[in-house]
Amino acid sequence: MNAIVILQARMGSTRLPGKVMADLLGKPLLARVIERAQMIPGIDRVVVATTTAERDRPLLDLAKEYHAEGFAGSEDDVLDRYYQAARQVGAEVVVRLTADCPLLDPDVSARVLARFLQGDVDYVCNTLPPTFPDGLDTEAFSFAALGRAWREARLTSEREHVTPYIWNHPAEFRIANVTHAVDLSRLRWTVDEPQDLEFVRAVYARLHCDGNPPFGMNDVLALLAREPTLTRINTGFARNEGYAKSLREDGIR
Repeated sequence: MNAIVILQARMGSTRLPGKVMADLLGKPLLARVIERAQMIPGIDRVVVATTTAERDRPLLDLAKEYHAEGFAGSEDDVLDRYYQAARQVGAEVVVRLTADCPLLDPDVSARVLARFLQGDVDYVCNTLPPTFPDGLDTEAFSFAALGRAWREARLTSEREHVTPYIWNHPAEFRIANVTHAVDLSRLRWTVDEPQDLEFVRAVYARLHCDGNPPFGMNDVLALLAREPTLTRINTGFARNEGYAKSLREDGIR
């Protein structure tokens, strides 16, 4: 089965507009995520799935520059964007990543993909419940599961956040979760706020060097053990604020 990363990205973030093109040690943040996605063992291709909005056209150019493929689809119906992108490239297995995770660890993502490829599942993630730092989130699912969600999901939160229909129907999909031995979910390594970008830049300044493999989760943990004050840069933000907002709009919370 071919396994294809579909990496969602857009310029129109409400909390940190243009974050995917923010400089991160000499390259756009999105480029750093693409490079890490390409290092996931078992991945055949990486597709940057952005929107048809004019402001997102540069993201298609960036994808090409960094040897990824580009796809432009719906801005608000991200589930449709994923389905159409996956159908266009003939994906049998979709690995879902987001562009706000420049500390993505290819080895962590590989664990999720490997569990999917063991069989007997339709969907695998490392967030049900989360035990890895926020910013290492990875999902792997079959095109068939994606197609069913695309046909049946009705709530705005299900269309915007792609996979809730799947993991909210555990009786209808075979679901597995990859966990870490120690719960690290309190750690915030994603980029949604200006403070998050400051934190990630501090980490890259201390750890990044060109080459393969890149620094990974354990390297960042060791850095934080040496310099624990770094974690104070971006404390105080809730995990998955965007999804919580969508649920409120659906009248669920």
